[in-house]
Amino acid sequence: MDLSFLVVVVIVTALVFDFTNGFHDTANAMATSIATGALKPKIAVALSAVLNLVGAFISTEVAKTISSGIVDDAKVTVPVIFGGLVGAILWNLLTWYLGLPSSSSHALFGGLIGATWIASGSSAVHFGTVVQKIIVPAIAAPLVAGVVALLGTFLAYRITARARKKSVDDGFRAGQMASASLVSLAHGTGDAQKTMGVITLVLITSGSLASGSRPPLWVILAAGLAIAAGTYLGGWRIIRTMGKGLAEIESPQGFSAETSSTAVLLASSHLGFPLSTTQVCSGSILGAGLGKRLAEVRWTVAGRMAVAWLLTLPAAAIVGALSGRVADSGNLGVVVIAVLAVAAGGGIYAASRRRPVTSENVNEYPSATTPSTTTAAAA
Repeated sequence: MDLSFLVVVVIVTALVFDFTNGFHDTANAMATSIATGALKPKIAVALSAVLNLVGAFISTEVAKTISSGIVDDAKVTVPVIFGGLVGAILWNLLTWYLGLPSSSSHALFGGLIGATWIASGSSAVHFGTVVQKIIVPAIAAPLVAGVVALLGTFLAYRITARARKKSVDDGFRAGQMASASLVSLAHGTGDAQKTMGVITLVLITSGSLASGSRPPLWVILAAGLAIAAGTYLGGWRIIRTMGKGLAEIESPQGFSAETSSTAVLLASSHLGFPLSTTQVCSGSILGAGLGKRLAEVRWTVAGRMAVAWLLTLPAAAIVGALSGRVADSGNLGVVVIAVLAVAAGGGIYAASRRRPVTSENVNEYPSATTPSTTTAAAA
């Protein structure tokens, strides 16, 4: 098997994943600002793209966790990594089409774990690290972010209770420009590193880097540019779900949700926890919805999101395992999987064009898809 051919293919595939991560997760930073009118849609995604690129240079702790923490780099092969990436990309595209803000991070982890497990056995997966740095934070982070956003929203409305509504909205919309920018910065800091970690793992596995190495500068730059390009594309389907589908968000709630998300994400990146930006931001939006008395929260949409979260790891793991097994048979296997993946991705994109979501209709959420709503009140 031509190792240099495989390394190039896998690095390109990793950057394609990074690109899908960008447009899949743009909603995390900008959905609430777009929904409240704080930022115009196209300006929002452009600003988010620039800050994602800047954020990619802030830290590499998460990248190191992925390149040497989740799987044993001595037992992983380059085709196996390729299979894991294919599983993550296809799950990202499917959930984007459905407008479900599932975790790109967990799709990546699931794909890598499934492919590695099938190829090298369970001993090649560091399950202790998976539980400690992926499973436990995945449960705790949305809850923490939601509680912080709930309290922030409650205080924001209490403090401004006697102020003119227009003045309050204008002030918090101005604040959202800063808070949404910080979420984008935090997203670039966390999520771009995941692709850096995968590429670094490929370079270690192929013998180009020593075990335990940090990402080279060109890897950091390439990952930052790929996620920024994907972010600029928009990902309008998921933006609509998070901005209008999950809860009716006003500017004080949007500001509280974004600030909460930023605090949790930056802290986790510093500690090397590869959190799902989607889960953190979704938890913040739910908390912000619950923090306003008589606010509307669409629990049907929240339930669909929760199901997608539960399925992400195993679904990506199954596709990653199958793809990795075929790719491990040789260059022909890699080509077969690449062709099938492109065909599947093309089919999903073609289906999405039947009912496109664009910057023009992103705030028009179809009420027919969310028949049951409830009201929530905070103390």
